[in-house]
Amino acid sequence: MNKSISVLYFLLSTFIILNVTGCRNTSSTCEPSCCTINPVVVSGPMLGHVSMRSANVWAQVDTKSDLAMMYWEMEGDEAPSQFTEWEVATSATAFSAQFEIGDLKPGTNYQAVLFANGAVLGDTIVITTQTLWDYRTDPPDFKAVVGSCVFVNDSIYDRPGNGYGGEYKVFESIADAEPDMMLWLGDNVYLREVDFQSYSGYLYRYTHTRAIPEMQELLMACPNYAIWDDHDFGPNDADMSWIHRDWAQEAFKTFWANPSYGAPSGADNVGTAFRFNDVEFFLLDNRSHRIHPNNRTQDLKVLGDEQLDWLIAALNKSYAPFKMVAMGGQFLNDVAKHENMANYPERQEIIDRIEEEHIHGVIFLTGDRHCTDMSRLELEGGAVIHDLTVSPLTSGAYDNSKENNTLRIEGTTAPQRNFAELNFSGPRKDRSCEIVIKDNEGVELWSKVLKSKEL
Repeated sequence: MNKSISVLYFLLSTFIILNVTGCRNTSSTCEPSCCTINPVVVSGPMLGHVSMRSANVWAQVDTKSDLAMMYWEMEGDEAPSQFTEWEVATSATAFSAQFEIGDLKPGTNYQAVLFANGAVLGDTIVITTQTLWDYRTDPPDFKAVVGSCVFVNDSIYDRPGNGYGGEYKVFESIADAEPDMMLWLGDNVYLREVDFQSYSGYLYRYTHTRAIPEMQELLMACPNYAIWDDHDFGPNDADMSWIHRDWAQEAFKTFWANPSYGAPSGADNVGTAFRFNDVEFFLLDNRSHRIHPNNRTQDLKVLGDEQLDWLIAALNKSYAPFKMVAMGGQFLNDVAKHENMANYPERQEIIDRIEEEHIHGVIFLTGDRHCTDMSRLELEGGAVIHDLTVSPLTSGAYDNSKENNTLRIEGTTAPQRNFAELNFSGPRKDRSCEIVIKDNEGVELWSKVLKSKEL
């Protein structure tokens, strides 16, 4: 049977079953559908973590709904369409839901569409699973895009004066670059004073930011991963003293579809790690255990002992040519200013342990500073650490070039709204990472190539 005909037949038969039985699935134990209203898509569907055998998808509608994803393999007429588990989207999740699509084939293209209350809703998305290249071929070339600091104006609740955000076209420029994955480097929303006093305020802010039209194509275009920083967590410069860390974590987990939460497993944070082709990404939580430098009676921390020990052990175990460590604030910048890691003993401890463990290929991906630049530190043993700060996407920009960061690479400062492309290519034992900084229109500002053999 022709694929398009089979899909049409499946949709028609499902529609008949749903309307005759009033059920939200086709099993003999189906439950009555909780909703009959036709909802509207608010945002998404958004692709989250995609592995060789699975894909996470997130979607948000405007009212209580029964939601599921229907998916099918794009190649071949015989592959049947299937449903994920049904989820009830309620006000507790701002009418959003997440789905795991499992039992997929590596290196295969699938299509998926959102089902809401028994009807197709929104656009069809394409899911491409990661390739099983290990022990077979060189790793695939791929493009990752990174950026931080997303302020979306909201005149009702913003401070008086000109809007702090703007040039939302940057998200369209990123989608036009056809990335294979997107990593959001924190301050992905900016909680206002009116937001962080209630959990519903968190949900409102995430919904308001995520729903802007310019962002929708990017959410559907590629897998999206995220860390957080202070403005996703609570008030400005919020740390472990913030009483509503539970709200922050719950909202973050509700709106992002990372592979997991808690690094190491069971720890009270939102960190995680994953491999994309041959590159490993380590996503750190720099808020849940942070102690502010003003504190005089506690040891200053950002990651905390358990997360730091896990990071070093994971980096030591990794064979990846590039080990990308994502965290909110600048790591290498040696100026003890704002929320730079230079304010904390952990910075030097991490550097020392990377050197002692002879770990090569570490690149920190950071945000926070509303100005892009890149720093480099060569260790005595020959390993080289880089810190690529990419900021901001839509927030106000500043020029930090006069800050006396002795490790800054000359010519890498970009005091404007921008994003970074990371183009990974080359044979398995000689991989390259081309870093390309582009402005909100997608025009190149500067580029630099890092070779895995030289790190």
